Amino acid sequence: MNDAIRAAIDEHLREGGMTRSDLARATGKTPQAITRALNGGKDGGGQVPGIWAAMLEALGLELIAVPKGSTSHPATPTPGSAGGKA
Repeated sequence: MNDAIRAAIDEHLREGGMTRSDLARATGKTPQAITRALNGGKDGGGQVPGIWAAMLEALGLELIAVPKGSTSHPATPTPGSAGGKA
């Protein structure tokens, strides 16, 4: 995951009054796993799986985190448009 996604998750936790331990309970993960993922730990901190990273890179895309149902996400580039590849 990239730093922007980690920051968005941390911000969303703060705004919602949740701790990383709360997030761990909600996801069925250990608090240590959540901390490693959000800190970009030695195990990669929740890296994007290789096939997805390759597809995103080839298409000039990046992952972003936005609240569900949000209409504030950027427009998705289409092939041949700015940000996309033909």
